[in-house]
Amino acid sequence: MTRALSAQTLSEEDRRLVAEWAATCAEHVLPLFEAEAPDDDRPHDAIARARAFSRGELDAAGEIRRRFVAGRAAHAASSAGAVSAARAAAQAAGVAHMGAHALGAAAYAARAAGAAAEDRSAAVAAELAWQRGQMSDEVATALCRLPPVGTDDSGPLGHGLLASGELGSIIRALQAALA
Repeated sequence: MTRALSAQTLSEEDRRLVAEWAATCAEHVLPLFEAEAPDDDRPHDAIARARAFSRGELDAAGEIRRRFVAGRAAHAASSAGAVSAARAAAQAAGVAHMGAHALGAAAYAARAAGAAAEDRSAAVAAELAWQRGQMSDEVATALCRLPPVGTDDSGPLGHGLLASGELGSIIRALQAALA
């Protein structure tokens, strides 16, 4: 019996497309993490690996085993912006495993930008606008193949962390802008 892939997985071709965009989103806020933990290169490495995966230089199997490394770097930071920046990088690395992590990378990056700003909601909105500006039509089309956040329990957009609270709101706003 062949098991059907989750709608959140996306095809490998689509994952390679959205991995570059997710890496770009994470890299945009990486200085927030690096300011607190300049000697910790795990988030930077995760972003580089997401880009290498997007170019076909790494395979999904290898990246599945390493996808949590950057997330552990969040423990090296104390501010909400730096922690979210590390988690954005981890989500970008996770795209090799499941395409829905691209929206997680964008949401954590927007959360990081908001946490570092005086006007949180304006900073989140500005970051989302910037992210959409970095998105090619092909990436937008691939992301539109993902189910709406909170409607499919077969991946990170299910009823867990990415579907709730601020992250869920950010992903809903991004998906609405893509629709």
